[in-house]
Amino acid sequence: MKNAIFFFFLITVSISATAQLKATVTCPELVVNILQGHVNNLGPDFSSAQIKQALPCFSSDEPESDSSKCGGLLSYKDKGIYFYTGRDYIEIQENFKGKLSLPLMGADRKSLFQMLGYPKLKDVDWDAFATAYGILILRYNKAGKVNMIQFSKKTVDTIKLCE
Repeated sequence: MKNAIFFFFLITVSISATAQLKATVTCPELVVNILQGHVNNLGPDFSSAQIKQALPCFSSDEPESDSSKCGGLLSYKDKGIYFYTGRDYIEIQENFKGKLSLPLMGADRKSLFQMLGYPKLKDVDWDAFATAYGILILRYNKAGKVNMIQFSKKTVDTIKLCE
């Protein structure tokens, strides 16, 4: 009987000894500086490894390769931000959870001139603004409010967005 109790105790202790606690990966608060073109000092041309190191709480990762749909993507779906590492641009969607240096999300299209000036290119659903670092693209919903922000160090002529 003592052997059975000792054996049971030994198994319980060995199982407990192999169990490990793992801390939940947390990210710092996301701060987007629209005028300088970065998120927490991460630029659109940073590598996937650099972004993962600074923001380890990504929800999915598509490595850069010829077969990848958009040339590489690091998603933070729950935070509403996406880093297109192969095409070197950052996309911020309506559900963004963080701070914007300029209150662009949800802003009326007609009110943007005061902050950004005239767009370099204009379409029915979007405007592209030339910036000191490259390009800022604002997409609008049917009500004319900003519902997506994209920016890159590339120019209007060289940027390739993922559709």
